[in-house]
Amino acid sequence: MALGLAIFAFLFVGFPDSHKNDIVWGVNFSQKQAQNLGVDWKENYLALLDDLNVRNLRIASYWDLIEKKQGKYDFSDLDWQIKTAEERGAKVILVVGRKTPRWPECHEPEWALNYESAIMNQELLKYIEKIVDRYKDSSAIWAWQVENEPFFPFGECPKFDKELLKKEIELVRLIDVRPVMISESGEVPFWFKAGRYGDIIGITMYQKVWFKELNNYISYPFPPIFYSRKADIIKWIFRKKVLCVEFQAEPWGPKLLYDNLALSEQEKTMSLEQFKKNVEFAEKTGLDSFYLWGSEWAYWMREKQAKPKIWEEMRKLF
Repeated sequence: MALGLAIFAFLFVGFPDSHKNDIVWGVNFSQKQAQNLGVDWKENYLALLDDLNVRNLRIASYWDLIEKKQGKYDFSDLDWQIKTAEERGAKVILVVGRKTPRWPECHEPEWALNYESAIMNQELLKYIEKIVDRYKDSSAIWAWQVENEPFFPFGECPKFDKELLKKEIELVRLIDVRPVMISESGEVPFWFKAGRYGDIIGITMYQKVWFKELNNYISYPFPPIFYSRKADIIKWIFRKKVLCVEFQAEPWGPKLLYDNLALSEQEKTMSLEQFKKNVEFAEKTGLDSFYLWGSEWAYWMREKQAKPKIWEEMRKLF
């Protein structure tokens, strides 16, 4: 009982100072998400760099886009993203693996699904080797993220394979010396697994979401200190840095955004007011790096819905 109260007090009691002036802001970018929303993904990407002046990116790479046919690699779209970032002096976290950001989370090419898991895993390692070797000399990439929230059972994915994850990380480290990031849900665990595997820990941070288990919207009850104290534990035990690589800046409703989710429903979890509240929350956590999750949606709102307010509010961060 006493131990439980002590843990509760450590995680929930206290008021960390605002670190507004020290925060580095970045964005996530998904070619697939932009395409699914019906915007020109290249124009979306350029608007982030040239209109918002974003200089920190987390880019999702997709196995099913790059190796549509077994052994035939098409890096043209990813080449363009990396080269464009290099030209702007932007810094990139490149996410590699089977499970990378955006639904359905795991992005295997159709041909790979015909193989049993052992063979598919070998093909995955070949793919990762190709992609890391190709971009190991890029001046833009500063970290590799291996898989996305690999310990969190979310999405249309096979059962987590600890040994495979170890092989992926070892392979990336064999090819390049830049740090490996491992991500975890910010709200659920203590991030110890990511701390054991990664050189850097990436977390998510959400405020208001649709919770399908309750068939309703919820607001997470955690105060800012909840995140800062957990980050302190990681720094103390593992001597590793924690970044927020998925910071809520888009709606989370009962359907996917591009599955005809009504604007009135979207506003229940993301509006200009909610976005401002989220930013204020981030400033109180003590963390110093946040990557907005929703740059494609904000661009879609500006271009397709003539609602540029959140895009313009994002501009203030950069």
